[in-house]
Amino acid sequence: MYKRDPRASVTWIVVCVMIPFVGPFTYYLLGVNRVQRTARAYRKDRGLVGYERSERSTQEEKDCGPVPHHPLSAVGAAISGHLPLPGNAVTSLYNGDEVYAHMLEAIATARESVRLSTYIFETKETGRRFVDALAAARERGVEVRVLIDGVGQHYGWPSARRLLRRRGVDVRLFLPFRLLPPALHFNLRNHRKILVVDGVVAFTGGINIGHRHVAQADGSYLVTDVHFEMRGPIVSELDNAFCEDWLFAGGKKLQPAAMDSTACGPATCRLILDDPGENLDRLAMVINGVVGAASRRVDIMTPYFLPSRELIAALQAARSRGVQVRVVLPAKNNLPYMHWATRNLLWELLMWDIEVCYQQPPFCHSKLLVVDDEYALVGSANLDPRSLRLNFELGVEVFDEELVSRLSAHFAEVCSTAYSVTLAEVDGRPLWQRLRDSLVWLFSPYL
Repeated sequence: MYKRDPRASVTWIVVCVMIPFVGPFTYYLLGVNRVQRTARAYRKDRGLVGYERSERSTQEEKDCGPVPHHPLSAVGAAISGHLPLPGNAVTSLYNGDEVYAHMLEAIATARESVRLSTYIFETKETGRRFVDALAAARERGVEVRVLIDGVGQHYGWPSARRLLRRRGVDVRLFLPFRLLPPALHFNLRNHRKILVVDGVVAFTGGINIGHRHVAQADGSYLVTDVHFEMRGPIVSELDNAFCEDWLFAGGKKLQPAAMDSTACGPATCRLILDDPGENLDRLAMVINGVVGAASRRVDIMTPYFLPSRELIAALQAARSRGVQVRVVLPAKNNLPYMHWATRNLLWELLMWDIEVCYQQPPFCHSKLLVVDDEYALVGSANLDPRSLRLNFELGVEVFDEELVSRLSAHFAEVCSTAYSVTLAEVDGRPLWQRLRDSLVWLFSPYL
């Protein structure tokens, strides 16, 4: 009776009825939602209740100058309790070659501090370049701290943690698996990607540290993605988020960079943090709100698309108002079961004349939401229950017509080689595919 998603309730009822004894025991182990309670307990144990960001006076926000009026900004203000910060410069960077070049240059020129948080830190050629750059910064006397997710660390061998610690770099793991005392947190993963250098420049988006993001020998990519370089007052907010996660992971309390009110560019930005604790559902509410406030168009690009009933209704309502709605998904997903579950719900969009485009390989890992001509939401979150309810994620709202214009051009370029999914195609799936897709979709709250 505590399940919010009826699919989860029905699934567990069937399991418990059809498999006596084993079913209820399995539900006790896996079905009881301990995520939010566990997250809050960890925050309390580490003194994170009401930590820095919520204590910060709005005076720093006001010192950044008057906030340009944006009709869509009221949604984030109501949910986050923070004003958007004007005077930022936001640059979109595409794929690992461009992204890593900018990140490594920033690390190489660091004078005071480097703070890096990533979900995956592979240790092939690209990862070794980061290990060398971070170690070199530390040898110059720069304060270097690296936070790696406790599950994501296993994507690389030898582990980045081991390589960095050998070089004297301060590294923490975010909730790693542990047998004694037992700590097997399959959820509560830190999916945020943050790099802050000297409190002056920050990078965030969807790209982890891994060789699959760079061009292969033939010039092709295994994965495409978008990342963002940011300067201005928003850097302090991202640095503050890193400091909170660092403390959560058992590190000492750090001093976040002071907010610099010097204008660096035309973008007005606001950070939205989302996690299973006190920030639960914030990104979902922001996304639903801005889609509901759209007047001209909504463009979505995501690798994993299992929207909530509320988001589906918001997209349908937007289309009924005459808003152009487009959803861009990878034609071939790296997780086939995600593709199957998504196929089961596409008819709910196509019936309302919402355009669904399949982007041909390589696999697109980008996470973008563009609304009208002035709003973009960028960051680490996918549009699925795992990102929006179980992980630690972040999104940055950007009000900037120039950036939105560039992202819109990116959407247009992607869609020029994509193909549109039709209702006839979805309805014409063989019976065995429809049964498979429906069955997998039932488990979407846990995928």
